[in-house]
Amino acid sequence: MGLIVPDLVEAYLASLNTLSDDVLDAIAAEGRDLPLVDPEVGALLHVLTLAFGARRVLEIGTAIGYSGSWIARALPRDGMLITLEIDAPRAARAKANFARAGVAERTSVMIGDASVLLAKVRGPFDLIFQDGEKRQYGPMLDRLAALLRPGGLLITDNVLWDGEVVPGYIDPPVRNPEQTAAVAAYNARLSAAANFKTSWLPLRDGIAVSVKL
Repeated sequence: MGLIVPDLVEAYLASLNTLSDDVLDAIAAEGRDLPLVDPEVGALLHVLTLAFGARRVLEIGTAIGYSGSWIARALPRDGMLITLEIDAPRAARAKANFARAGVAERTSVMIGDASVLLAKVRGPFDLIFQDGEKRQYGPMLDRLAALLRPGGLLITDNVLWDGEVVPGYIDPPVRNPEQTAAVAAYNARLSAAANFKTSWLPLRDGIAVSVKL
């Protein structure tokens, strides 16, 4: 049984996802040891980028470029994804994977701590995907809001954190308790934020889709 959505339902939804291809599947297989998004989340990122007509996108947490490839493929030819990654070897793998996915010209990888790099990034962005260090979710929120244009989308991954944000749902807890507390605090803050309207989706590990007012 899946922790958020039952396995049979997840398998059915996965069978309906026809947006992936051999290149994306190969990148996902390469990163099996890493916390990459699932193909269903990748498809959501792709569809939202397309539907929103995004041209400039910021991603926090590149890993090896899997989620970024889903996003960048939905950008117009003159669009740009700026993605931040703290681990240099992973960033190098991401650049190679962006080339494999045919989106090298629409991607720019910045290497370093996102909390530092965000001060150097210039907005506005049409869409921001937050999938970095969970304890930085809250501290980064004001800066991300400032970088996002009015009407822009902030998409946040892992907001259900395997269900551990719900007290007592997973007993005993498995996740890092500091990260769990950070995600729960971020969710509460985002829900109450006057400058965002948010919808919460129980897809995989939980996705928050927020529109900046």
